[in-house]
Amino acid sequence: MTNASVTIEDVPISRFHQVLTLRCGGGSFVDGYVLSIIGVAMTQMSAGLGLSSFWQGMIAASALIGIFFGGFCGGWLTDRFGRKRVFFIGPVLFILASVAQFWVETAVGLFLLRFAIGIAVGIEYPVATSLLVEFLPKNSRGPRLAMLTVLWFAGAASAYMVGEAILHVGGEEGWRLVLASAAVVGALLLALRVGTPESPRWLLSKGRSGEAEDIIKGVYGDGFSLRNLPEEPKTRALSFFSLLHSGYGKRMLFVIVFWTCSVIPVFAVYAFAPKVLGALNLKGDWASIGSVAITSLFVVGCLTATRLLNTLGRRTTLLHSFLWSGLALLGLGACGTSSQTLILLLFGAYALFIGGAQVLQLVYPNELFPTEIRAGAVGVGTSLSRIAAAVGTWLVPIALDRYGISATMYAAAAVTFIGLAVSYALAPETRSMNLQQAASLA
Repeated sequence: MTNASVTIEDVPISRFHQVLTLRCGGGSFVDGYVLSIIGVAMTQMSAGLGLSSFWQGMIAASALIGIFFGGFCGGWLTDRFGRKRVFFIGPVLFILASVAQFWVETAVGLFLLRFAIGIAVGIEYPVATSLLVEFLPKNSRGPRLAMLTVLWFAGAASAYMVGEAILHVGGEEGWRLVLASAAVVGALLLALRVGTPESPRWLLSKGRSGEAEDIIKGVYGDGFSLRNLPEEPKTRALSFFSLLHSGYGKRMLFVIVFWTCSVIPVFAVYAFAPKVLGALNLKGDWASIGSVAITSLFVVGCLTATRLLNTLGRRTTLLHSFLWSGLALLGLGACGTSSQTLILLLFGAYALFIGGAQVLQLVYPNELFPTEIRAGAVGVGTSLSRIAAAVGTWLVPIALDRYGISATMYAAAAVTFIGLAVSYALAPETRSMNLQQAASLA
């Protein structure tokens, strides 16, 4: 028999945890794939459908708009109806909308399908991360949640490789196959998720203790029971807004601001890397090398931060991430006409150091809120940060044309330092805590 003092957050990583990580992380991979594949198809697709510049921009932004609605809806659905049911909505939407793109004939039709894909992406963030975090041991929680960000980049890289290969052999209508290829990835994700159990924490929050106990025994063995779950049964229902008013509002503010401040410069830099590098006087081969280097260092930064979460802690990692990446952006603003090597070094430093803030976007929201509103909090953070990212991305070419590269980099640095200031004031430390301790206001 297992001692009641040994909780499910103290057990070592098992095969169940490994499979669950793939089931949840697969959503991040698909997200990166479906959001990036549009860029591969854009040139040929624009010619094939006769898209104006207005519709090119609208279609490029449609998924981000969908994420805004999907984040809110997905968070509410996940907290209301459970993690398991909502876990399959995203893959089904990915498949249906991606297949339909093969036969699309109008700009409006493509906009609506990309909007639906964005809704699916928005739903994925709250459901996949809340389900994963509610099963993970506490010492593995941060690094495994952080790895979902790395899987997003892996999905994006796969989209570019697969998409370019399809375009090479697909002829004039190859873009249709490129967009539809996401259905294959979505189908694999759907199959992988079959057999996923419901979260015992969510069941307990709904008063369904018998079902929660059965799942605990099924996952961890007959020696485990509700006594080994560090979660108090709830005696009354608590709404999202009632909990915000009871003290979680400050935490929600922190999550929204730090998440927003960490994604605005990244989305802007990532979307317009060649244009930004050109404005910094990097042309030709230097611009190509710089784009590849920036993408690679984003991944290296995320991997490095993942390893540091349990060593430095969440708060320290976040503060250093904002500080050093902000200083790199300041340097780019001040050294816009300097040597190409210095510009690449500063850009590389930004990409490397911002990794800490990137991986914590999925860690903090899942740790700082109780089970009743965990998915809702992730959904709100997803929605608001993506709208801010869309606005920031839209403003980059305008800022470059009107104010120049130095002012644009200074503005990006200012956003980063706002994230630093808010994090310094509000970021708590949740390292080595179980979920109930991390979510407690005490």
